[in-house]
Amino acid sequence: MTTAIKAVLLGDAMIPVRGFEQAWRKHLGAFGDDLVVGDWEPDWAQLQYRRLEVEKAGPEHETVPEQILASGTDAELLAGLFVPVSSKVMEAMPKLKIVGVSRAGVENVNVAEATARGIAVFHVMGRNAHAVSDFAIGMMLSEARNIARAHNAIKTGTWRKTFSNSEIVPELTGRTIGLVGFGYIGSLVAKKLSGFDVRVLVYDPYTDPDVLRAAGVEPVSLETVLTEADIVSLHARLSDESKGMIGADQLALMKPTAILINTARAGLVDEAALAETLRENRIAGAALDVFSTEPIPADSPFLELDNVTLTTHLAGTTADALSNSPFLLMDDISKLLTGDKPRFLKNPEVLADPRFAEWLSAVKQG
Repeated sequence: MTTAIKAVLLGDAMIPVRGFEQAWRKHLGAFGDDLVVGDWEPDWAQLQYRRLEVEKAGPEHETVPEQILASGTDAELLAGLFVPVSSKVMEAMPKLKIVGVSRAGVENVNVAEATARGIAVFHVMGRNAHAVSDFAIGMMLSEARNIARAHNAIKTGTWRKTFSNSEIVPELTGRTIGLVGFGYIGSLVAKKLSGFDVRVLVYDPYTDPDVLRAAGVEPVSLETVLTEADIVSLHARLSDESKGMIGADQLALMKPTAILINTARAGLVDEAALAETLRENRIAGAALDVFSTEPIPADSPFLELDNVTLTTHLAGTTADALSNSPFLLMDDISKLLTGDKPRFLKNPEVLADPRFAEWLSAVKQG
């Protein structure tokens, strides 16, 4: 016999709530079916705008979802994808003990406030790692080999053979690839690049150099990555320390034949400095899947440039990554509730909080 838990499940246009309901029934159905369900933002365009604003300004930027105001007062669990979990949400849910988001980033959760209130925060590491790592390599090839530009030329009636990098079009074999960040995505990029017979340099101050060497890559400084790599691919998390880490000074270190790839977070790069660097052909090109404003504004300088490949924040969006993530989330939450060790608990220190420990013990005992 288990203790019933009331939960609020809020999907959105990217992962509708149906997916969270199915995941709940599979992994947490033993804890009852007292569910409040709905979609926080069902409009795709509005979702892209709102989630980007939350990533820039934090979850406190948003209001409390109407489903929570209406029925969430006595709920103990809140789960979703991009739903903003602010201090205002926690105030409106005084019994809340678990927050779960089916994504790796927790920009939409006030983790510090949750920890202070004795609320456990779950996220899903690696849910789209294969998707993003595949895409990053695709962007390398597309920008270096002019794939997207040639396609666009044919579609607009031109049989184009000459490009801004025509004199230096590279093969990947024998080149040096620099990775900034070596989490699950970065490590997969390195693994998938191994078949191209490239040298891989990695800057990641949070990963033990011996771990990097064991993975067959070379641990180096950011300066070395920028000065020696033919392609620099960003896979770092956005934080106060990493924000704007690739600015004018860093771009100036890159080879004139080098390419910058960003499938991570727009905030890692000074966009104005990058646009100016590309305009002056101080690097060969760039490929960008993320932007500080999405959709990209009509007056963006990137739209005027011929040495940049642009995509619409697609890197992590595959059917597999999206549909599986609620199941990964609910499965991990169930581990904690049934006495196993979870993998995706963002703030494990909350386990020692007497308020949370008492609640968890009561759940386990039924």
